[in-house]
Amino acid sequence: MRVQKAGSRISLLPLVVFLALAAFILLPFLQSFILSFVSTMPRDDIAEGSWSLINYANIVALPALRESILNSTLYVLINVALCLALGLPAAYAYSRYSFVGDRHAFFILLIFRVTPPVVLSLPIFILFSKFGLVNSPLGIALVHCLFNVPIAIWVLESFISAIPPELDETAFLDGHSLPGFFVRMLIPAIAPGIGVTAFFCFIFSWVEVVFARILTVTAGMPITMAINSLIGIRTDVGLVMAMSTVSLLPGLLMIYFVRNHLARGFVIRT
Repeated sequence: MRVQKAGSRISLLPLVVFLALAAFILLPFLQSFILSFVSTMPRDDIAEGSWSLINYANIVALPALRESILNSTLYVLINVALCLALGLPAAYAYSRYSFVGDRHAFFILLIFRVTPPVVLSLPIFILFSKFGLVNSPLGIALVHCLFNVPIAIWVLESFISAIPPELDETAFLDGHSLPGFFVRMLIPAIAPGIGVTAFFCFIFSWVEVVFARILTVTAGMPITMAINSLIGIRTDVGLVMAMSTVSLLPGLLMIYFVRNHLARGFVIRT
């Protein structure tokens, strides 16, 4: 009996650890969601501390907050399109062709991805200022591409490598050009990989703060900077929580749609 009790205690330990970790992670999000429906500032028509949709109404009513959501969406769309357009041909080349130092070059590319953005913030600001890309959606999207293209090549290469090379040969024998093969056969075959790549590019662009701060001096403020601007001496906590909740929704939707393919995106061939 003692052995059985000891065994049951050991078997319950992983469950307790999991529940504690889940609570630690989820409670802040739950608190944010609840506070987003609470009026935390004194108003003439709504008592402070009462339940209300006023915070979400303010997001729609305030032009700066509306524009920040649209700006972030625009940055993400441009960035994802550029990363896929650049990353897909490069990933195909890494997967199908061999050259001297290809694996080393691949890992060097990934090393650039883990470089702290703050290291490159000042040089990029000086360079982009000369080309008029400050306060520009294209400027933000381009600088995000510097960090997202390596991860796009990494993820897409693992998915392309899972496609038999015989598919390429058959397509070329049937008279397909390389662009035609990409559009008609390769892209449909690796559609989950494209979704995973778009997810990683989206996450970086949606939550990035360093370049958003230095490249949106007077206009083009993304959602991260809009939330930061709401925090001051007298902060409307409910409005901040409502903006935070809104900022979480696209990421949750992306995770839901690509959840079954995320693990394959981390495969590196040696």
